[in-house]
Amino acid sequence: MGLELYLDLLSQPCRSIYIFARSNNIPFEFKQVELFKDSVLGKKPAAGSGAEQPRTGPSNSEGASKVSLLKKVPALKDGDFTLAECTAILLYLSRKYKTPDHWYPSDIQKRAQVDEYLSWHHANIRANAPKTMWIKVLIPLFTGQPLPSEKLQEVMEGLSTSLKQFEERFLQDKAFIIGSEISLADLVAIVELMQPVGVGCDIFEDRPRLMEWRRRVEDAVGKELFFQAHEMILNIKELSNIQIDPQLKEHLAPMLMKMLK
Repeated sequence: MGLELYLDLLSQPCRSIYIFARSNNIPFEFKQVELFKDSVLGKKPAAGSGAEQPRTGPSNSEGASKVSLLKKVPALKDGDFTLAECTAILLYLSRKYKTPDHWYPSDIQKRAQVDEYLSWHHANIRANAPKTMWIKVLIPLFTGQPLPSEKLQEVMEGLSTSLKQFEERFLQDKAFIIGSEISLADLVAIVELMQPVGVGCDIFEDRPRLMEWRRRVEDAVGKELFFQAHEMILNIKELSNIQIDPQLKEHLAPMLMKMLK
């Protein structure tokens, strides 16, 4: 049995794993998991990308639940071995397939810098960027009601503070977070920051240093692969046309309604 990756490309962590595996020519079977049943956003991979046609249907969602004890994506299955959590999967792939050193450097200080960013990321960039999609698209989709504009403003203010820290503390005047080459830190950061872009909050506008860094990341992994991985999130507004699984909607709507208050 070969490597299987259970991923939903609407998910930032899933996109980082997908891009990392593809850009390093790691052979794997792409098990597409749809977070929302009957999504109309499922599209074929770009021609010539080398990506396998994702399988749709309930089997992959059920498979992901069996692979991950946490019952969520991303999830990895390698023979009898299973693994969950984005960082753990990225590190497993980098070690098993001996990917180029710049991704997770052998130099102890550069590796520590990657670890430092990954630790900071969760409480800062990740704490704010994904909320833009929930506020502008997903909560209205599930509840039928838009959130007050103040909610988005509050999130954008928090994200702006995190972006200022990202530029001044981590990026500085370097090409990438830890120096002249891309690392896992850059990959984890960029997929998160594309989340608000997909819902019309262009956080790269008026931030030239951040925009140049984004372009370098795109070039490093390959623009075709980058935009293939982000195709769904960049068309996220099409979610307003999908048919939500009634049970899922019934389960989530009450919880999301509390966020309207």
